[in-house]
Amino acid sequence: MGELNTSTLEKSKALKLSFNDYGTGQPVILIHGWPLNRSMWEYQVDSLVNSGYRVISYDRRGFGHSSKPWSGYDYDSLAKDLKDLIETLKLENVVLVGFSMGGGEVARFIGNYGTHLVDKAVLVSAVTPFMLDTDDNDAVDASVFQGMKEGIAKDRPQFFKDFGKNFYNYDQFGGDRISEAFLQFTWNQAMQGSKKATLDCVDSFGKTDFREDCKKFDIPTLIVHGDGDQIVPFEASAKKANTIISHSKLEVLKEAPHGLMVTHHEEFNSILLKFLAEK
Repeated sequence: MGELNTSTLEKSKALKLSFNDYGTGQPVILIHGWPLNRSMWEYQVDSLVNSGYRVISYDRRGFGHSSKPWSGYDYDSLAKDLKDLIETLKLENVVLVGFSMGGGEVARFIGNYGTHLVDKAVLVSAVTPFMLDTDDNDAVDASVFQGMKEGIAKDRPQFFKDFGKNFYNYDQFGGDRISEAFLQFTWNQAMQGSKKATLDCVDSFGKTDFREDCKKFDIPTLIVHGDGDQIVPFEASAKKANTIISHSKLEVLKEAPHGLMVTHHEEFNSILLKFLAEK
């Protein structure tokens, strides 16, 4: 495990990003979703390292073991954190893998900094290109995000207990593809995030428009989504991203939930490794 000292925030408090760095070979950076941390990649890290990749997973600011500042949860700041990680570790030819909210970091990083250090991109159950319903975007009504924030503010532990079941479509896959203990493991991750970060990030992933960022993708891009996703609807996200991002390949996992990296980890890992191996 490592800690990366990045930008300096108010009152000269250094921001520390906690990360794991395993293996050798082409670097693959795993960017976690909301409200989890790098532990969510339980089923992917071993598979990637054993397949010959250098795997770096980190906790977004405000989550896991990273610093939990009061501010800085907008995507420009989060993309800058990713840039600092890449530059500090002197990485090149990187594969960026973003899950859910983490897909936003991938998009904004490419939008702001280009792809000269990036070889491929992977968007998994991602919030790209734009989650908010507007006059020119048929997606999720703003009241949904407001309701999430109200639920978190009222009783964060209970909210995430209920959220976890929808995250994995537990009524359908519980006991078969995911255990009750893993559901608890997910809840534990959610509770490690700060309340402020958790709330602010709802606005970030719910209301940030990545459509212009997606137009700047000029590298091979894999989009993986489950058509049973109850958190980030397929029609509003992956289907649209595939039309905007050139050089993109869409893989739809039948009936898979939002948290497909757990429930459908064998299928997902196979798709991911195949894509990474392509020249």
